[in-house]
This record gives sequence, C-alpha cells and structure tokens, in this order.
Amino acid sequence: MTTPVLQTRGLNKNFGSLVVARGIEIALPKGARYALIGPNGAGKTTLINLITGMTRPDAGQILLEGEDISTLAPAARVKRGLVRTFQINTLFPNLSALEAVTLAVCERRGEAGTWWRSLPSYGQAIEEAHR
Repeated sequence: MTTPVLQTRGLNKNFGSLVVARGIEIALPKGARYALIGPNGAGKTTLINLITGMTRPDAGQILLEGEDISTLAPAARVKRGLVRTFQINTLFPNLSALEAVTLAVCERRGEAGTWWRSLPSYGQAIEEAHR
C-alpha cells in the first residue's frame, strides 16, 4: 500500500465546550481530487485550518507524505508543499489563476520577492504551477 500524500488520524478540536472536530480520519492518495462540502458551521474551515497549521489540534496527527507535521508552523508546511487559498478572490485582481499559483510556488521555493530577478527560475516556477 502506498503512503497517502495527506492523512489525518484521530484529529480533534474543541473551542471551549464546543466540539468542532472529533476523530477525523482522512487518507488522500497522490493525485486525488476531493471536495470538502457541508453547511455553514459544519467545521470545513476548521479542518482546513488544522491541516494547514493555522489552528493547532487538541489531539490527533496530520501526516504529509508520512511525516507528522501536526506541530509545524504554517510556513514550514508551505515549504513542504502544503498551501491553501483564502476566499478573497480580489487579492491580485490583475493576475490570472496560473500567475497566482506561480507566486505560491515561488514562496514555497524560498524565491518570494526575488523571482523577478531570475527569469529562468520564474519559468521553472510556471512549469511547477501547471502541475
């Protein structure tokens, strides 16, 4: 069996006495595409925040390619390729979706703010963004 690219084990999160995530188990294989849907208040944003490190879980593990990243800061997760987008769709109103993803690739590669200095590097970032 191949290691899931993203996995959660027994993920829990409470805000005071309010239980917002309990025992979440996810195993996503490489190349898979899934949708996270549900009504307002169902915990979708909390789950994404837990996975991306914006919120710390009370219990459980988050694994990225088999590595436990549960205690890593969001920036460290980005360096490993785990990124998120927010619902603000006007952050870069003049950029295409590809250009916006390319900026994220440059950040993950430690080239944010310097990609314009090295066009060959930017070309590689565009190729990666296409993937």
